[in-house]
Amino acid sequence: MITSGSQTPGIEAADFLLPAGTALRFERPAEPLRAVLSSYAVFDSDAAVQSGPGNWALPGWARLWIVLASNPLDVTIRNRSYAALGSAMLFGVTSRAMPVSTYGGVSVVVDIGPQAWARLFAPSAELMRDRITPLNQLLPQDWCDDLIARIARSDRGPEIKRVLDDFFLERLPPPHPDELLIARIAALLADEQTHDLAGAAAQVGIAPRALLGLTKRYFGFPPKILSMRTRFLRALTAMLVDDDGGGDVVAHPAGYHDSSHFIRDANRFLGMTPRRFLAIPMPYTRASLRARILVIGAATSSLDRASSDNDEVRT
Repeated sequence: MITSGSQTPGIEAADFLLPAGTALRFERPAEPLRAVLSSYAVFDSDAAVQSGPGNWALPGWARLWIVLASNPLDVTIRNRSYAALGSAMLFGVTSRAMPVSTYGGVSVVVDIGPQAWARLFAPSAELMRDRITPLNQLLPQDWCDDLIARIARSDRGPEIKRVLDDFFLERLPPPHPDELLIARIAALLADEQTHDLAGAAAQVGIAPRALLGLTKRYFGFPPKILSMRTRFLRALTAMLVDDDGGGDVVAHPAGYHDSSHFIRDANRFLGMTPRRFLAIPMPYTRASLRARILVIGAATSSLDRASSDNDEVRT
């Protein structure tokens, strides 16, 4: 098993409240990368203790998944099932929570937000949403081989931050021409005062037609869906990381008119009611959300504070 924790000062792995037979790391990328890459994560489990279904990945931005395990993951996204995934995969932006079955071993996950998508991938994020694609179908084979090899040579624990920082500082393409505009939209979306992304964007000079094109191309969804998903994840993750296990559904979560409004969004983004989802035993998922808040500041990458056009976008 890897060593749980983080290179971030002041973080104690005991505060993650990990279940038996699991380990977890979250790391912040090197400062020059943070405007583009928000976090690295390493997940590990002992197959003799934790094996099979029971984990969930919440809807959000794209992710690179590097799997170093004898038995690969099984994942379901909406009506698509992906069994025995390969060693290097791209999970596209998602609009539905994904049940994940694991069978022991290490997975390394890199969050790919809209700015990183613009630099790395030619296809529109909209075309790749809610699906999983072998990474070598989208990026050069030598890029993929180098990433896998560096991770495999590492201890997959405390060394992983340095390994991934070095890789992306060397390999990440230069800023995309639309990157500052993408960052401005992402900052509006992450702002808890933004209730209508289209309206907020218009106030800073982004016309509705331009906003629609940019959000579908780099964020994967039109503005209304992005606003709805962000509002829902804020409410849901607060319940999931609650110390009492998150079993109680708040009658009027922040941002919602009433409980029926929240339930409609839950059916859209979870495929079930919030009460049913919160009743599912998923201690490792809850621990992962808690750990990310402690290290990164938000439970998921789609809730991260985004860089704005006043922030320097480097590398």
